[in-house]
Amino acid sequence: GDQIFIQGHASPGIYARAFLEGRIPAERMDGFRQEHSHADQGGGLPSYPHPRLLPDFWEFPTVSMGLGPMNAIYQARFNHYLHDRGIKDTSDQHVWAFLGDGEMDEPESRGLAHVAATEGLDNLTFVVNCNLQRLDGPVRGNGKIIQELESFFRGAGWNVIKVVWGREWDALLHADRDGALVNLMNVTPDGDYQTYKANDGGYVREHFFGRDPRTKELVANLSDRDIWNLKRGGHDYRKIYAAYAAAMAHKGQPTVILAHTIKGYTLGKHFEGRNATHQMKKLTLDDLKNFRDLQRIPISDEELEKDPKMPPYYHPGPDAPEIQYMLDRRKALGGFLPQRRTGVAPLPQPADSTYDVVRKGSGKQQVATTMALVRIMKELLRDKEIGKRIVPIIPDEARTFGMDSWFPSLKIYNRNGQLYTAVDADLMLAYKESEIGQILHEGINEAGSTASFTAVGTSYATHGEPMIPLYIFYSMFGFQRTGDGLWAAADQMARGFVLGATAGRTTLTGEGLQHADGHSLLLASTNPAAVAYDPAFSYEIAHIVKDGLRRMYGGTDGVDGFGGEDIFYYITLYNEPYSQPAEPADLNVDGLLKGMYLFKKSQASGGSTPNNGHSAGSAPQHGHSAGSAPRAQILVSGVTMPEGLRAQELLADEWGVAADVWSVTSWGELRRDGIESERQALRDPGTD
Repeated sequence: GDQIFIQGHASPGIYARAFLEGRIPAERMDGFRQEHSHADQGGGLPSYPHPRLLPDFWEFPTVSMGLGPMNAIYQARFNHYLHDRGIKDTSDQHVWAFLGDGEMDEPESRGLAHVAATEGLDNLTFVVNCNLQRLDGPVRGNGKIIQELESFFRGAGWNVIKVVWGREWDALLHADRDGALVNLMNVTPDGDYQTYKANDGGYVREHFFGRDPRTKELVANLSDRDIWNLKRGGHDYRKIYAAYAAAMAHKGQPTVILAHTIKGYTLGKHFEGRNATHQMKKLTLDDLKNFRDLQRIPISDEELEKDPKMPPYYHPGPDAPEIQYMLDRRKALGGFLPQRRTGVAPLPQPADSTYDVVRKGSGKQQVATTMALVRIMKELLRDKEIGKRIVPIIPDEARTFGMDSWFPSLKIYNRNGQLYTAVDADLMLAYKESEIGQILHEGINEAGSTASFTAVGTSYATHGEPMIPLYIFYSMFGFQRTGDGLWAAADQMARGFVLGATAGRTTLTGEGLQHADGHSLLLASTNPAAVAYDPAFSYEIAHIVKDGLRRMYGGTDGVDGFGGEDIFYYITLYNEPYSQPAEPADLNVDGLLKGMYLFKKSQASGGSTPNNGHSAGSAPQHGHSAGSAPRAQILVSGVTMPEGLRAQELLADEWGVAADVWSVTSWGELRRDGIESERQALRDPGTD
């Protein structure tokens, strides 16, 4: 059925509906925001939509403002991608993003609107709740946010539907022969509309309609209560239904519905339209009774007065006609929403021989680890089982990373195919677009690429089709620039490979701090779902990729029906070429994957190699014989490995120091292991 994006504090309303549907019991509702204290009562409920806390319920945790619109666009595009490539029929699926007008100030909220238009994503609808308020004040006190958003989205190529006034206004608008009411509506700034709803009907009569004698006459026969009951369009269910139906019927463009609403609607005069609404957590008894009356909820005063801080839940009963209607409609539409579906079989793993191409080394040829990764993926793309499921995501640097060789064979996905003749059409590695292309070439767009990674990496749950995203970028554009998007991907339990390439690991660059790549691994270590590696050699990459496919896609005993682990792999790669050695016959693969193994033991005489990898013995004195020198330990990772090996030679030749070289493939995994060891030692001091 449909997919839905839930934004921010939509959780209470969604939980209430799930309670009526019988999906969440009252005991869990009592534990809203109290997961730990209600653990023995069936568990509580997280305040924000979070799959890691409710893995069978939530799908799309887009709490960080701006990520929801961006992720919705790329989710809708990926749905078309699956359909066009023949992997899944998604023609009946639709993506909805429920957003706030204040949220539209985030650059991510609007910055990728053109993508939805150029891709013709008619399977996407934005619903912007225009209640005219941010958390602390008006969105556009001096302006009109609905008009602003209409012009923006129309200019970006979207279909725009405005739901501004409820049907109670229709008679007034029909009687407005000379346009006085329409003119008044157009010249009244949003700040005034907010103020009107913080007062009463008499205030609206005087300060809105009373500004023009013609409009004042229009409402002369209306009572103050009648004026107060003039609804805004976003609270008129008939007009909302009509807008949704029009959005679903529209073809060729994405649609945005701009719905005029009131913040705190029906919560009473202390809440409606007030700047402090976001900070007001409780209703007074009078407010509670007023809310009950407005919503016509059959709960008595006595029940409310019994404990105003814990009002009762109302459920008409599972057999009530309205409940049965709701359940029948959900069944007809494909099931409950939101709901995170799993249960997909693990993917068959490629044969070990797939990785042999890089495990044998490069001989005299110098090869960068970026090229080694591309070579591995070339073999995996040929695999009959998983090849079609690999989705390369490239932000306009395919040639830099040596992936232009994929253009003619895999082709670049474009819903319209290629309607032009490429300037390099006569070349072997010509730029080639296709409606069935496998590559997602995102342009100079790391934020959109991260959203693509999220859509592809969660396909196993969203679509029941495990897909393997392969997102490569310059490392400074990853955790440094789009880290929040990667955190959202982790919250959404995305799986796949994130590849941070760099020209050299150093923070001492001449291009400013922005281009300092040295701390990408440090930033990656802050994300619990990121398994970060900094490999030095091509055969190390082979084992890391193989293990990643096994852990993420080949498991059968994971936390959900699909198996595998809800992690993603971050691997740093380098463009600096050097001779790649063949895989040692006695390679400690377990140590490689855990973060460190002995790569090259010194052939010089010296002290014994310590088990813990630390240097031992006293510091060497220049000129001493090698036989009396201590044995040093060199820990090195990534592109600095050649320098580590050179240091081993210099220590032996010039200082008589025997030094072993350890390849540290993952400082992050070593850190995790150390933290876990300390935790276990603290909890059980008697264990090893």
